Amino acid sequence: MPLPDDYAERVYAGVLGKIIGVYLGRPVEGWTYERITAELGEIQYYVHQQLGRPLVVTDDDISGTFTFPRALVDHGVVGELSPAQIGETWLNYLIEERTTLWWGGLGNSTEHTAYLRLKHGIAAPRSGSAALNGRVVSEQIGAQIFIDGWAMLAPGDPERAADLAERAARVSHDGEAVHAARVLAAMEALAFVEPGVDRLLDIAVALIPRDSVIFRLIADLRAWHAQEPDWRQTRARLAAAYGYDRYGGNCHVVPNHGLIILGLLYAADDFQRALSIVTTSGWDTDCNAGNLGCLLGIRNGLAGIAAGPDWRGPVADRLYISSADGGRAITDAVTETFHLVNLGRAMAGLPSLTPKGGARFHFELPGAVQGFRPEESPECTGTVVIENVAASSRLGSRSLALHYHGLAPGRTARVATPTFIPPEALAMSGYPLMASPTLYPGQTVRAWLGADSGNDRPVTAGLYVRVYGPADRLVLHRGPRIPLPPGAYEELTWRLAETGGAPIAEVGIELSGVGGARGSVYLDALTWEGPPAVVLARPAGGGTAWWRAWVNAVDRLIVDGPEMLRLIQNEGTGLLIQGTREWTDYRVSAVFTPHLARAAGLAARVQGLRRYYALLLAHDGRVRLVKVLNGVRVLAEADYPWQYGESHRIELAVHGTTLDGRIDGRLLLHAEDTDRPLRTGAIGLVCEEGRIAVGPVAVQPITGAAVSG
Repeated sequence: MPLPDDYAERVYAGVLGKIIGVYLGRPVEGWTYERITAELGEIQYYVHQQLGRPLVVTDDDISGTFTFPRALVDHGVVGELSPAQIGETWLNYLIEERTTLWWGGLGNSTEHTAYLRLKHGIAAPRSGSAALNGRVVSEQIGAQIFIDGWAMLAPGDPERAADLAERAARVSHDGEAVHAARVLAAMEALAFVEPGVDRLLDIAVALIPRDSVIFRLIADLRAWHAQEPDWRQTRARLAAAYGYDRYGGNCHVVPNHGLIILGLLYAADDFQRALSIVTTSGWDTDCNAGNLGCLLGIRNGLAGIAAGPDWRGPVADRLYISSADGGRAITDAVTETFHLVNLGRAMAGLPSLTPKGGARFHFELPGAVQGFRPEESPECTGTVVIENVAASSRLGSRSLALHYHGLAPGRTARVATPTFIPPEALAMSGYPLMASPTLYPGQTVRAWLGADSGNDRPVTAGLYVRVYGPADRLVLHRGPRIPLPPGAYEELTWRLAETGGAPIAEVGIELSGVGGARGSVYLDALTWEGPPAVVLARPAGGGTAWWRAWVNAVDRLIVDGPEMLRLIQNEGTGLLIQGTREWTDYRVSAVFTPHLARAAGLAARVQGLRRYYALLLAHDGRVRLVKVLNGVRVLAEADYPWQYGESHRIELAVHGTTLDGRIDGRLLLHAEDTDRPLRTGAIGLVCEEGRIAVGPVAVQPITGAAVSG
């Protein structure tokens, strides 16, 4: 089907609905209806503060939803995507016991069980089958909670959405779990073009077997809804007929699917009422509210979300995706929207959308703030309010307005967005947040700013970053500052200097003035470009943020010993990864001391655990340049005898399709990779079965046309 004219905006509403629902339901996940109503009453709005929880959190519902569709990028959008390929995507992006999933153990967590099957060579769909894992394990809720991303790739095409959802679901689930995933995916896809609830349900249930429990459950709920105006009474009937006591496992799909249908039937077009019903009803509250929030976001659009209380303001578009791709961890709803929209466009044979020339922060969707928030500090509190406006953009159609007032000596306005784990998330409980910074020294930040012509006087505008200093306290680093007279429009540029190993936590705009200046400045776009020029080292002030910037996929990491980093891997290959998928051409170097290892070395253009290049000192006295992509392929190798306990400087350079490997300053290996080359990615430290020490790691731009020059 042709894509709807408002495709991007409706996907954005779906993404927002998903994360709002998850953030609403997460604090009471696993609570019963009775406990929720006794302790909190009917939940009408966020309850995280009442329970002493953060609002924006890592969660499997969010991480899985936006990670698994990357299978289309990695395996090619054109053509059929198999469950086996989606299973390979699991192995590439999931770090066992640490990211994305609930790691509850074999036979206890459905997804962990499936992961272990995949890890030991059992491909999907057998990895998630009832024949292998049993009916109870295979019919838990997970297949349903991850389907939203797939559904939003097929707007108006419920059959295709259901097919994509089933292929993804069968990596880990079977039976009723797959039927539930198909129903929700079909409804979400159809919601782009069809507002009627009955029509959504009629078409969706036609895509599953009539003798399935999910089919019967939906029919019963529709009949009960027709008879009973009070959703609480119908919830009681649902609990009696399809409750947890009738199904095994920790979180069966049938009761929770029933609550989503209950909320949909009784809320009609009311986003707040739907989330209230589904969250107050208990059981798997974050999953259920996330799915229903996404469905209603797509169906009713941004206006439907805005019709009730301010759901969007506290969230500010922020979300975390914890995976082996650490550069995608600190993200926002607009960024994830365009990832999905461009996949959907590619599937439809259309080119990608790159608002404002591909700027990272472009604010081109209504209400979007992309994580920007005013700073709350003694000199800044109350000086600025931000607003997305359909005006004052020279690069597109919308901008972020910074409405300031009271600027005077000692009173400054600052707005910033995270580029790494924010301080409040460093000690987050529950699902760990694996992340790398998105912004590094050596890169050039660009911002386009316009001053309203009605401003009462000029203001001074500048870029700034905050980095993690001693004891993980944020330290302000100011960039260039320029005057902005009323009506002026300027581009600010700033090449970031070294920070002594301290990760950059946020980037922002600072406004200052005199005499109580008031007015508006419009941030048209903000982005950065170029390779990093950085030494990744332990900062003089210590703290934890510097090593948290490494995505940890080794069995044990020691950061407080005499070496900067000690990596220990008991079996197989472990990686310590830092950087972003956008990095292209660069040199990475470090001193390695293998104490006991089958192989040790550097990786470049890392795109997960199973997609990278590496230069390795191997235990057989050889040095190898390898490509890891659907297995390991040796691109070049040579003799290089070495001994345990020796220190060697390893350097790997990548430029276009050319790779060069140096050991102790000598160019030993050269290769050209033109067969599906990896063109972008982060850097990594590789340890295969043993213990290695690694000193500071340098990442530098490549100058000139050749790597070896």
